[in-house]
Amino acid sequence: MNFFTRKTTWTNWELIPLKLAIASIYLLLGAMFWKEVKEFAGIIGILFGITVMISLYLWLRKMKEKN
Repeated sequence: MNFFTRKTTWTNWELIPLKLAIASIYLLLGAMFWKEVKEFAGIIGILFGITVMISLYLWLRKMKEKN
């Protein structure tokens, strides 16, 4: 399987969900002020889940276009 050797091009618009996913999980894992962030942890987790699913959908759609 050539999973890691395939190349795709992404526009800036398509990278937004991936960047949001990375940023939201970074906020959860690297929060130094957990007491202040704790009330938003659920919202950040939901945002992470949604953006990861959108990113995976976009990536799979791009991979199918190449084949």
